[in-house]
Amino acid sequence: MLKHVVFYRLNEKGFANIGKITENFLSMRGKIDGLLSVECGADVLHDARSFDYALICTFTDVAALKTYKTHPAHIPVKEYMHTVITESKSCDFEF
Repeated sequence: MLKHVVFYRLNEKGFANIGKITENFLSMRGKIDGLLSVECGADVLHDARSFDYALICTFTDVAALKTYKTHPAHIPVKEYMHTVITESKSCDFEF
């Protein structure tokens, strides 16, 4: 299995639309073959090294992650995220 972890720094629009961000990510559940779970949420500690929002997805394998990247259920979510962030970082690991 594979974990896909993404951290986001939000812009002003992002902070104003946390609910929509969460709704968008969760809308992908059950629509993409190989996507087993979607977890997401806003940071609650606000430490100096914290990012503002995180996404954690579990996939069956690397091939499923590759499918996800171009899947029609993911593309509008990704496009929206580009309007509400200033930075993102990711890590993908097998377990």
